[in-house]
Amino acid sequence: MDKTTLLAELETARQRTRSLITSLPEEKLAVPYHPGVNPPLWEMGHAAFFYEVFVFNLLDGTPSYNPAMDDLWDSFHVDHRDRWSRELFPGREETLAYFDTVYDRVAERIRSKPLEDEDLYLYRYGIFHQNMHIESLIWCRQTVGYPPAPDYTNERVAPGDRIDGDALIPAGRWLIGMPGESDHYATTDFAFDNEKPRFEVELEPFAISRMPVSNREFMAFVDDGGYRRPELWSFGGRNWLQTETDVALVHGSPEPVLHAPKHPLYWRWHEGQWQERFFDQWQTLNPDAPVCHITYWEAEAWCKWAGRRLPTEYEWEVAALGNRVGEPFTRFPWGNAPVGHEHADMGGRAMARNPVQDFPAGDSPFGCRQMIGSVWEWTSSQFFPYDGFRIDMYPFMSTLQFGDHKVTRGGSCATSPNLIRGTYRQAYLAQRNDVYTGFRTCALPQTGADNH
Repeated sequence: MDKTTLLAELETARQRTRSLITSLPEEKLAVPYHPGVNPPLWEMGHAAFFYEVFVFNLLDGTPSYNPAMDDLWDSFHVDHRDRWSRELFPGREETLAYFDTVYDRVAERIRSKPLEDEDLYLYRYGIFHQNMHIESLIWCRQTVGYPPAPDYTNERVAPGDRIDGDALIPAGRWLIGMPGESDHYATTDFAFDNEKPRFEVELEPFAISRMPVSNREFMAFVDDGGYRRPELWSFGGRNWLQTETDVALVHGSPEPVLHAPKHPLYWRWHEGQWQERFFDQWQTLNPDAPVCHITYWEAEAWCKWAGRRLPTEYEWEVAALGNRVGEPFTRFPWGNAPVGHEHADMGGRAMARNPVQDFPAGDSPFGCRQMIGSVWEWTSSQFFPYDGFRIDMYPFMSTLQFGDHKVTRGGSCATSPNLIRGTYRQAYLAQRNDVYTGFRTCALPQTGADNH
């Protein structure tokens, strides 16, 4: 990567972050507390602080912009609830000034110093880290019911024809993970530590759905009483249902009434139809769009109901990329060309509103669609390190999630295009449904290529 490209990525991250902050009026920056989000101004300050630590402190030994604020911008030193304290943190203008000052310094350092491998690696690490927080700023708006992000468009970007049924993946030996595992500063093809080292895996043949599960398909489960049928839910799923049950006092009743989940988080039955809350508006549910904001437990229960199963993360990656020993390595289902608007729903533009058959240019070698973008797809795999794992420069990128998180793959409508690739592994707790999660399924071994 050359300096021009690097500076362009830095500036894009800066402007997207700024627009997500400045497009909100002052009073909306004080978002209500929610365990799955951060206050927008804290997100902005934290992103700038990350550059200070991993570029200026680490490479140059220079002090921070304001050392007294370091612990407050550091996610490991400030309690999550304390990030809502208006007394502890500066306001919009001060935070913007800090943010812009740090970004100006990073840009000047890129322009003026040689682009050594370690420097390039840490620049890219900082940019990609910031793009993760851009996604969380977008899902924060959905969580608290604010208007969509400024990049959103309601155009149907890349229409396609339906491709029902399963793709049949042959048995064989496949490559998993990113190349460059021998180089700690893999600058030619960046990857996070949990994607490395690359290895070979032997898989039996399997059949995987060509498209993600749609709202229409999930609606059938809801209408069939899926949330009220304990035989469809695993122990973990039943525990989640119990945990999520609301206890409310109904007017006129002296006893509390239990309100267990009966449908996905942002759905409601209203005036004879299913509706979905899309940011700050209730809209008629689009039956052909991918089902979204789904927990792992809900995806698992739907599979039980449908006679299907979730793919393992290895199966998912093989269906998406099909990388084999001795063949050219590809980062995306369509090859190695960067993500374009014709390939995938990403970058906060379409926001998972396109039907599941859209974006045919992004098809995988086996004919699977929307494996990149739209929704993060749950797999059945726990998030563990690959054999030979080495901690990266940022030691907490992966290690805190190992063991108790599930692996999702493929990115979402809110993910930045330059962040994603087919080997990227995102770890989410099984109960998360505030993020843009959905799923696709595999046929059970005894059913073959089931078209359900």
